[in-house]
Amino acid sequence: MGLPEQVGRPGTRAKGPGPCAHGPGPSACPAARTARNSPPAPEVAQVTSSREAPSTSRKGEDMKIGIIGAGNIGGNLTRRLTALGHDVSVANSRGPHTLTALAEETGATPVPVEEAARGAEVVVVAIPLKAVPDLPSGLLDGAAEGVAVIDTGNYYPRQRDGRLAGIEDEGLTESRWTERQLGHPVVKAFNGTYAQDILDRHRPEGDPDRIALPVAGDDEAAKRKVRDLIGELGFDTVDAGGLDDSWRQQPGTPVSGLRGGVEEVTKALSEASPERTPDFRG
Repeated sequence: MGLPEQVGRPGTRAKGPGPCAHGPGPSACPAARTARNSPPAPEVAQVTSSREAPSTSRKGEDMKIGIIGAGNIGGNLTRRLTALGHDVSVANSRGPHTLTALAEETGATPVPVEEAARGAEVVVVAIPLKAVPDLPSGLLDGAAEGVAVIDTGNYYPRQRDGRLAGIEDEGLTESRWTERQLGHPVVKAFNGTYAQDILDRHRPEGDPDRIALPVAGDDEAAKRKVRDLIGELGFDTVDAGGLDDSWRQQPGTPVSGLRGGVEEVTKALSEASPERTPDFRG
């Protein structure tokens, strides 16, 4: 979920030993990837920036949003989304009493995990992959009709998650595996984003330094809702295709950790390889 902070400019990757040199850390970092049994890389589907694509969602209106996970990515999304006027409920595995400071800072409502999705139009899952199967059964039952579920996770078998057979033996993409655990379609976003960038690198539409984020998912309405929300947060988006194509933005791919605009992100997605490196096999 997100990346450790390193110095860089839009269109560049931070230099040095790589984001995962010291393990995923509390915000998780992108490093190598992807589903071994994926077919040869197709062309990136439906590549558009958020400012070019037509919107069918309630862009610009306040929404009820549930965030599961209050680490670097979940916490900073809570900060930005409440600042934008959205009604945010936030939960973590340790209970609402541990979220008092974040609630006081942001105005978000701390809730038990079981209640995080209640009435929500968008739910963000920002927890380690190994914790996803432990989420309460029926978590999304009380969500709003047409809820968009954002998966921010990354798979780190050696550093954190252990070996997940569905990913390694069946060749599922990481978000397809998460979708199966949740029993609900997900949209993959923010997994290759530095958490601090959510606070510091948002820019208005048309700014030449505005960063673009890849977004993958099968549910076009949910993906549109997520892309509009990311646009509201101050970032462009690139449609990276369906979940079976989402290996293009998993750890270690050219787009992971890239602070670039629409053209750079589109090029990076097209250059991705589906091969998982040994460091990211359990």
